[in-house]
Amino acid sequence: MTRVRVTAPATAARPVTESREAAQESDVGQVFVRSLIRSQLRLALVVAGGFLVILGAFPLLLAVVPGLADTTIAGIPFDWILLGVGIYPVIGLSAWLYTRTAARNEARYRDLAGDP
Repeated sequence: MTRVRVTAPATAARPVTESREAAQESDVGQVFVRSLIRSQLRLALVVAGGFLVILGAFPLLLAVVPGLADTTIAGIPFDWILLGVGIYPVIGLSAWLYTRTAARNEARYRDLAGDP
């Protein structure tokens, strides 16, 4: 048997274009960059705030619904299950929402700045 090594072809790194540098140095380019930073900060605050509201709603749910805090499933208290297992879909959804929207914000910036 002969061994064959499979490798990807060598590619040159993508050169920094002059249009990107010119866009960042011009007044309009600086406005675009500040707009991108503000939109990313706003997105981070909204997603983090929504996550904290949902996280805070879990204990509130236990306080509002009578008998739910005393419920056990397989000997494990329901509130532990809710906070230990039920929070992971919320984390995943928050992460997915953030990355999708952040990528959209960056794509809009690239369109405005004229980057390829």
